[in-house]
Amino acid sequence: MKSMKATLGNLQRHSKRINKRVVRNYILLVIAICVFLVGGMLIWFATFKIPTLDSFETRKVSESTKIYDSTGEILLYDVNQNIQRSLVPLDKISRNVKNATIAIEDKDFYSHNGIQIKSILRAVFANTTSFGFAQGGSTITQQVVKNSLLSNEKTISRKIKEWVLALKLEKILTKDEILNLYLNEIPYGGAIYGIEEASKSFLGVPASDLTIAQAAYLAALPQAPTFFSPYGKNKERLENRKNLVISEMLQNNFITQEEADDAKKEVVVFKPKELVGLKAPHFVFYVIDELQKKYGEDVVQNGGLRVKTTLNYELQQKGEEIANKFALQNEKTFNAENAAFVAIDPKTGGILTMVGSRNYFDKEIDGNFNITTARRQPGSTFKPFVYAEAFNKGYTPETVVFDVKTQFSTTCAQDNHTSTNGCYSPENYDSKYRGPITLRNSLAQSINISSVKALYLAGLSDSLELAKKMGVASLGKAGQYGLTLVLGGGEVSPLDMTSAYSVFANEGVRNPYFSILEIKDSQGKTLEEHKPNPEQVLVRDSALKISDILSDNVARAPAFGQTSFLYFPNRDVAVKTGTTNDYKDTWIIGYTPSVTLGAWAGNNDNSPMEKKVAGFIVAPMWRAFMDEIVKTVPNETFTTPPIEDSFDLKPVLRGVWKGGLSQKIDTLSGLLATEFTPKETMGEILSGGAHTILYWLNKDDPRGPTGQNSQNDPQFSRWEYGVQRWLQTQNYVEQPTQPVPQTTSTIHTKESQPVISLALDNRGYKVGSSVTITPSIQSTNPITRVEYAINGILIETKTVAPLSITFIPTDYNILVGNQTLTITARDTVFNKGTLNTSILIVSE
Repeated sequence: MKSMKATLGNLQRHSKRINKRVVRNYILLVIAICVFLVGGMLIWFATFKIPTLDSFETRKVSESTKIYDSTGEILLYDVNQNIQRSLVPLDKISRNVKNATIAIEDKDFYSHNGIQIKSILRAVFANTTSFGFAQGGSTITQQVVKNSLLSNEKTISRKIKEWVLALKLEKILTKDEILNLYLNEIPYGGAIYGIEEASKSFLGVPASDLTIAQAAYLAALPQAPTFFSPYGKNKERLENRKNLVISEMLQNNFITQEEADDAKKEVVVFKPKELVGLKAPHFVFYVIDELQKKYGEDVVQNGGLRVKTTLNYELQQKGEEIANKFALQNEKTFNAENAAFVAIDPKTGGILTMVGSRNYFDKEIDGNFNITTARRQPGSTFKPFVYAEAFNKGYTPETVVFDVKTQFSTTCAQDNHTSTNGCYSPENYDSKYRGPITLRNSLAQSINISSVKALYLAGLSDSLELAKKMGVASLGKAGQYGLTLVLGGGEVSPLDMTSAYSVFANEGVRNPYFSILEIKDSQGKTLEEHKPNPEQVLVRDSALKISDILSDNVARAPAFGQTSFLYFPNRDVAVKTGTTNDYKDTWIIGYTPSVTLGAWAGNNDNSPMEKKVAGFIVAPMWRAFMDEIVKTVPNETFTTPPIEDSFDLKPVLRGVWKGGLSQKIDTLSGLLATEFTPKETMGEILSGGAHTILYWLNKDDPRGPTGQNSQNDPQFSRWEYGVQRWLQTQNYVEQPTQPVPQTTSTIHTKESQPVISLALDNRGYKVGSSVTITPSIQSTNPITRVEYAINGILIETKTVAPLSITFIPTDYNILVGNQTLTITARDTVFNKGTLNTSILIVSE
């Protein structure tokens, strides 16, 4: 036992000696690896070269993003192709801009040694939690290193290089020398680099003369030059950042409170933007904005992207010429100095043209502002969305409403026809009242009162939701608008509206608009390609009905004439105009199955035009451009919507307004119709008198039971008051109702239908030989017509004896095998009998 214990003790002591050696060896190995890594990193650090600006321009141009048209061959814009930079010594740079830059970019610039440990740790924490490299905690020294020497990739190794080089740079250059480098090479937007070039390009003064306010504006730009550009759409954000710069200058005791207050009040005027080598400017900067949202400002400026867009540059050129020509004419004639176009391919969503003003470089009209993306009131161009929703609900283009004076506000007397003090009784554009009118004619002629009624029938919330699904994204909630929505009470952009109309053109299918087909990096690697994302957002039949109405020249002729700018004699083109009540905006949007074109005319400052409707102001311009566009697309036709004329529909849904109750009769006998009464002899007896549509149906279920409780509808008494008042002015006298028969017709019954029988050869009929078909037809009345069809294709019609036919299958491309033979017989009173059977065709 003692021997065993001794043995165990020896083993334990031996094991401890082994463990100590293993631990010692492991520690030595770790130390050796660390020494090796540290030594390697020191050698790596030692090889870093101090930044130089000698090759600055070459590198910026080689890494410049290039934007092309849809062919990939026409260069629309090279972000840095005309790089502009003027070197100036620090003593030629205003103290104001030095202080402004330090205050907003690196307030501890003169006290740190090139890097800020706190900022680095904060950035490391932010990047770790976000799993990216979004924040860099860069000092001015680091930015000099990054902008002048290093690549733009966001990697840990590049960041370490930046830190080390910043430390080295601080040892060989003074702070003022580093600040001078920074101010001479920092990007201020587009091809403008350095404070001197920025000062002259934006403000027309040298950098030495910059005021506090001017300096604050320029210091605000480098964080995001395109986003904060004084020529872009974020001027309010630029103003806020300028004020932030001034506040930071005050906080750092660079200026006094009085100077800060004066600087915030100072009005700074920017020079007109000067760009060369730029095609389709509104579209290009729209694309750049999209790129920056996805890839960031730095990558767009210096990432060497190759961007292929959707733009048809040939059409873009024509659109720019036409917009400029007609806007100058409209300025003289209608006080409408500006114009805009946007064209979209409805089958893809691609933006084909984008003309944001008559002239991008015209400072008098703020021409660089892109109207196609601005929110304006659309006037009557919003109406088709409401009518489409009405068709979704079961209403038809032939549905009748009354275009009569109507007070829609339930808090106002129904005979009060004003729109003040909370009342709402809209006028038509021509101050006329048409009485009964179909939804087809109401939309085609853009009648306001009947359109408000269409909105009520369709439902405000549902109409708004449909418009949003179709692409009108900027609309708010239903409570913001009320029944004024149908007359264009919301604010929308021409781009959104044109895209939404493309849903009508594409039979209810939405393809979201887009501007970029493909993006490649500087090495030719594809970063992204557009992938279609079609979605059926509108019932196909409703889309077909809208296109049918908007291309119906007969329906719109009472308002526009037979040969207006909207009429294309040899093409299917649907079109809708819109004018706001205050005459600040005129619109027109039209489409074929292949292209949708929206146009706007007015004034950027929202001043009103002459009191003329869109048909005078914007339609000629739109027609001139549409004539050019249709030359480039196929001559396609709209699909005809199904026609609903069944007597099963309520009369008011079929265009009947003199009586809403229908009793079907057989016109040959004058008695009640049967289920076998054919369309040719179907008639009706109407009763009930003339009333508003709300008298005959439940607005939310128009095809349901007749609206027995419809008089409880809050709008019923108002609509009915207008109808009855109109009837009185027309001296309308209700005609006595025809007595309804009490018995059913015996002319059209199951027994009176022709019965067809046929004996066929079971062995079949040879494909190349004559085939004779002789049916036996039993009928109460003489047979007047027999039709023969095989597989749904009409072969022959016989109207005189003999009623049999003879044919050769090969003459009709009838193949070998069993085929469906259909024989239809009609008698003198339109009774119909049908036989479907199989006929065997064999080879010779």
